[in-house]
Amino acid sequence: MRFTDKVCLVTGGTSGIGQAACVRLGAEGGTVIALGRDKKDGAETVRLIKEAGGQAVFMACDLAKPKAIETTVQKVLVKFHRVDVLVCDAAMMTFEPLVKLPLEKWDLLMQVNLRSLAQLTQLCLPHMPRGSAIVAISSVHAHQTTAAVVPYATSKGGLEAFVRGMSRELDFRQTRINAIAPGAVDTPMLWSNPNVKNGNEKIDKATVGKPEELAAAIAFMASAEASFIHGTTLAVDGGRLAQL
Repeated sequence: MRFTDKVCLVTGGTSGIGQAACVRLGAEGGTVIALGRDKKDGAETVRLIKEAGGQAVFMACDLAKPKAIETTVQKVLVKFHRVDVLVCDAAMMTFEPLVKLPLEKWDLLMQVNLRSLAQLTQLCLPHMPRGSAIVAISSVHAHQTTAAVVPYATSKGGLEAFVRGMSRELDFRQTRINAIAPGAVDTPMLWSNPNVKNGNEKIDKATVGKPEELAAAIAFMASAEASFIHGTTLAVDGGRLAQL
């Protein structure tokens, strides 16, 4: 039980990889705070965590709104007093060529995918005890991307640079920070991608990962077993990047 008595805050916790991470952390003894926008989905996540033997609460939070992030972290600290594990999974994508993309969409995506990571790190760090960990969810799109998803790929490249930079500011014995870069994973985000639907991005269903496989990697990177891993990105992609 690697997360017994650990307070685990997970963004994007109501579907896909984030939800699987919540269930895994809870099953390993963690008290999970799942963040998301939809209360119904949040209730389902809490049910799954409790069914797996964990403890959980859902808190509604729109990561596009900095004030909402600040308020939510304050609620977490009032209730739990600390954050042992921070998993930043929530993300959005756009599917337009850059020349056709309204810059308001660029700004919104960067707010959700990148600025929220910086804000959550800034707010949580003073309340993260020795042995704590931050795991940020990147993407193979930071390294190998397709047309019409430039903002998403840019945000994930920035996320990995953030992780590397923050590792120089943190004592890894106090708080570690790392990233996970998933490949194609069986989530709503993958199958709703227009590039996948129209065949511009080829997906071999035989090599698509499961959310639970990503959750296992997240749990490892957040655990004391990874105590000497700091400032790096772990690709969990079924070998996709190895084919470059």
